[in-house]
Formats: sequence, structure tokens, C-alpha cells
Amino acid sequence: MKGRIVCLVSATLTCQLTPSLVTTALAESGAASVYSTESGGGTASGQKLNPGALTAAHRTLPFGTKVRVTNKKNGQSVVVTINDRGPFVRGRVIDVTPAGARALGFNGVTQVTLHVGE
Repeated sequence: MKGRIVCLVSATLTCQLTPSLVTTALAESGAASVYSTESGGGTASGQKLNPGALTAAHRTLPFGTKVRVTNKKNGQSVVVTINDRGPFVRGRVIDVTPAGARALGFNGVTQVTLHVGE
């Protein structure tokens, strides 16, 4: 009887604790654009917009999330930190700062893949 209780408690704890300990990688594809620095000096997170920083805007990812952005056309990638909301143009998945765009080797709009949690 004692062994069964230990197994039951162990199985219950494993089922309850495992989901919070496991991180799953999230991948998303779509268009990336370069942040407009004309819209003001602030971001939705409260940080000052810094065109030279490796930061980005995403519609739903929590602020502070690190995202690897890979340019599908040339294979270049960079890790950016989410600190703003957007983009608000249909079909776009992320806005990167001018520094992020330079690191990715594009200006304007390009197709990218986002990897979170790797």
C-alpha cells in the first residue's frame, strides 16, 4: 500500500509540474519590416525607442522575449528582444529596428522565420 501511494503522489506531481518546466520552441514565418523611427520616441513596454538596439515589435510575445529572426533570402540571423507591439500591417509578423535590419541584411520588407525558445 505504501509503495502505491508513493507512485501515485510521484505521478501526480510529475503531471502537475512538468508542463511549467518544459519549454517548447515556437516557429513563425512571415514578413519582417524595418521599424519607423518617425512615430515617436517610446515603445509599448515603456522603453525609449533606440534605432541602434537589437529590439523588435511583435503583436503577442511578452516583452523581454528573445527571438531569433532569420532572413529567408540570405540566411542571416540575429537575436532581438521584444519591447513593443506591432506590426499593424497585415501579413507582417515582426518589426525590427534599423540595427536589426542591417544585421539581417535587408531594408524595407523581407521574408523571415522567427524562433522562440531555442
